[in-house]
Amino acid sequence: MIENRNAYIAVTIYAIIIGLSFMFVKVTLTVATPLDTLAHRFTIAWIAATVLFVLKKESIKVTKKDVLRIALLAILYPTLFFAFQVFGLVHTSSSEAGIIQATIPIFTLIFASIILKETSTRSQKIAIGLSVLGVMYIMYMNGAGDTNTSLFGAGLILLSALTASLYNVFARRLTQRYSLFTVTYIMTLFGFIAFNGLALTNHVMNGTVDQFMQPFGHGNFVLAILYLGILSSLGTSYLSNYALSKIDASKMSVFSNFATLITILAGVIFLKEEFHLYHIAGSIIIIIGVVGTNYFSARGKSNKKI
Repeated sequence: MIENRNAYIAVTIYAIIIGLSFMFVKVTLTVATPLDTLAHRFTIAWIAATVLFVLKKESIKVTKKDVLRIALLAILYPTLFFAFQVFGLVHTSSSEAGIIQATIPIFTLIFASIILKETSTRSQKIAIGLSVLGVMYIMYMNGAGDTNTSLFGAGLILLSALTASLYNVFARRLTQRYSLFTVTYIMTLFGFIAFNGLALTNHVMNGTVDQFMQPFGHGNFVLAILYLGILSSLGTSYLSNYALSKIDASKMSVFSNFATLITILAGVIFLKEEFHLYHIAGSIIIIIGVVGTNYFSARGKSNKKI
């Protein structure tokens, strides 16, 4: 019972960090390209993870097969998830992206029932649906309905949602097999290698290698990239892996909509963005959905699976 409580505390902190991260991403993108931002944030994340590794004096005992298993998970998250998300946002609005990414809990519920054989009650399914509708309602009222849609951009965001859902499912198994630090460290290392490789290759091809480190000359960028690297990349990887080792993937995934709510509130409080009554209505629906999903635990283990 205490472990589950700690898992919910971890996933709540995870949602808050993710929700606030979009503000810091906006700061970094004013002086760096999306690919460079990803490379720098995972460089910071890997350095922080390595410092922890040295301080903890904890040995990572894994075989080549173990590394391969975790690396396959790292391909889903962070590599494909962030790549699809960043380049999808180039071709579509953040409102459209928010609506599409709100489907993550639904995809996770489906994949978890097929792959992990997780069961869910009718009440849980309704609660997840409410949470998704709350996000879609706010994003639509924000003006997504008036923007020109891009099939390519929407497709990339949909792929990012699918990879996040698959990560939630497969991480559930791996976090029960390996130590949390081992999984988190290897995932972070993989992100570091992948994004730095892509960014540097891009600079070499364009003859702009000298521009790679230029963003660190801006104080705001340094502060933002430290937040994104240490908290939003390394911290959330550890928190999500911990939560997935204790609670069902479907329960974990619905907190992605809570993160969206945090993003909206952060925009209103810190960026002085407009706040309307529909924000309140949508927020209430999201909160009811998140709380309901986890309140209506799957008591009927013998009930028919999805």
